Amino acid sequence: MRALDTLASVDAVCAEDTRVAAKLLNAFGVSAKLRPYHDHNGAQARPALLKELQAGARIALISDAGTPLVSDPGFKLVREAAALGIKVIAIPGASAPMAALASSGLPTDRFTFAGFPPPRSGARKTFLNSLKGTGGTLVFFEGPSRLAASLADMAEVLGAREAVVARELTKLFEELRRGTLAELAAHYAKAGPPRGEIVVLAGPGEGAQVADADTVDAAILAAGDERPLKELAAELAERFGMKRRDVYERALELREPDEDDDAG
Repeated sequence: MRALDTLASVDAVCAEDTRVAAKLLNAFGVSAKLRPYHDHNGAQARPALLKELQAGARIALISDAGTPLVSDPGFKLVREAAALGIKVIAIPGASAPMAALASSGLPTDRFTFAGFPPPRSGARKTFLNSLKGTGGTLVFFEGPSRLAASLADMAEVLGAREAVVARELTKLFEELRRGTLAELAAHYAKAGPPRGEIVVLAGPGEGAQVADADTVDAAILAAGDERPLKELAAELAERFGMKRRDVYERALELREPDEDDDAG
């Protein structure tokens, strides 16, 4: 209701496709001035929009599917508006990554939203390798035509992980398919590209550990003082899905001599 009230009260509604937005507004009897805003016209449209906002206009930004600014051209408009001191208010709507996580059955206490993988296999594998040591569940967007190939690359790089392909979330033909990355890759290679908006979730790798402070400290202390800090930090960062710098700084703290002991 808050979203409908907002759309009915603003001076203009910006949308990626005004035809799609018009269907939404007409369905709820909302009359609003629609203006296109997307990747192709953003650079030309932003100056005028920002000038209107500075003059006191109220403008809403909506997307064709899901939440605006999540893998969406709207972030540039919000970034420039915020830099000018213009007030920005988010009115949450359907969020595909969050809906997918909530219904996946995969761990949700820690996750990384990685957006769309690169379209070509070589670049995609490099991209996936950069995420291999990340702890928690990995969340991706993917297009239907690349889904099977992308899942196959995930299986090769990330290994045998539990996974979920979520399609058309919060819509009429919503579907979740569970399995390992390899099983899902085989299914879509045989079944062909599915329709609609797709979210892929890959659970934590085998042997992933929870990187609580006590566990990390114990691992650092167990290594003793002989191993180079950089080498130890790299190993533990991959094991616990942490940043090398964070592990390195903590190891440095634990190896520093106690000042009181030195004074004694």
